[in-house]
Amino acid sequence: MDRRATGSAGGTAKVPGGPRRWREAAEEALYGPEGFFVRHAPAAHFRTSVHASPLFAGAVAELLRRVDEVLGRPGELALIDYGAGRGELLTGVLAALPALPGDLAARVRPHAVERAPRPDGLDPAVAWSADPPRGAVGLLFANEWLDDVPLDVAETGGDGVPRYVLVDADGTEHPGEPVSGEDARWLARWWPLPPEPGARAEIGRSRDAAWARAVSCLERGLAVAVDYAHTRAARPPLGTLTGYRDGREVRPVPDGRCDLTAHAALDACAAAAEHAGAGGTGPGLPLSQREALRALGVSGARPPLALASSDPAAYVRLLGRAGEAAELTDPAGLGAFTWLLQPRGIPLPPPWGVHGEAGDRPSG
Repeated sequence: MDRRATGSAGGTAKVPGGPRRWREAAEEALYGPEGFFVRHAPAAHFRTSVHASPLFAGAVAELLRRVDEVLGRPGELALIDYGAGRGELLTGVLAALPALPGDLAARVRPHAVERAPRPDGLDPAVAWSADPPRGAVGLLFANEWLDDVPLDVAETGGDGVPRYVLVDADGTEHPGEPVSGEDARWLARWWPLPPEPGARAEIGRSRDAAWARAVSCLERGLAVAVDYAHTRAARPPLGTLTGYRDGREVRPVPDGRCDLTAHAALDACAAAAEHAGAGGTGPGLPLSQREALRALGVSGARPPLALASSDPAAYVRLLGRAGEAAELTDPAGLGAFTWLLQPRGIPLPPPWGVHGEAGDRPSG
């Protein structure tokens, strides 16, 4: 996330003390009755691609159009925003749809999946619930959701054994019991820890399950997850768990006053979704946000200079658009996000797939 300050977190939330495993502590701190995401609008603390430019929502609208084509233009087309925040992405996509050809805008059924209360003033056409609809046909989009799904943290102890990291409400950490069971098997497959003391890993099993569950709400369609991510070939040796408050990176403290986030092991998430019936990602996928948005028509190319003389207003407008596109696709910023695309019961939409090719797998 591009977390730039726009507000204040206010007072301390009443979050029980520890020590507890990070997953339990973060669950309470983020989503409990006094949790960060329940008490605060995310946009008050960090700026995502949705907040950076309406071009992002326009690109999602274009992706929805392509999914609609692959689906054969059904009478009702679901647009599910998973981890919807305050509904900003759905609002932007709905605003962009009328400019697209055909009757797509009339057939779209927007649905926000979010544990926070429905915000005032949201378009009444948007359904709002903590759980996803079942049997949906359309596009599921999860923008910077998986990085906020709580998970446990492991650290190699002085004895060379990976142990759960326990944390107090003030952020003080303690070594716990050795990692065992399904968590140990997950580490061995997806994030093997070296024997050197201090090496850390974030056990993504909870995220695998969350993503597989999300994708399973589709009967047919495309599921997209967008997040900072890593793969088994290049895991960060010390992990990525951190906190954000008022647009600034802070020490991760599970007290309800900051966001707690860690990059996603999207390769593990993808495998879990495939096991649950989703299609494969196809060649060349996942891909960077820079690549994805360019494929959806977002370009940072500047308008021709001659336009400044013939139509100054249009030149200024297009120049501003190019600047916004450049921010969204900057490989050192928002463009570094990873896009995971997984179809269910359909091929991948163009340009990533065609009928009968990459990603084509029946649902079930």
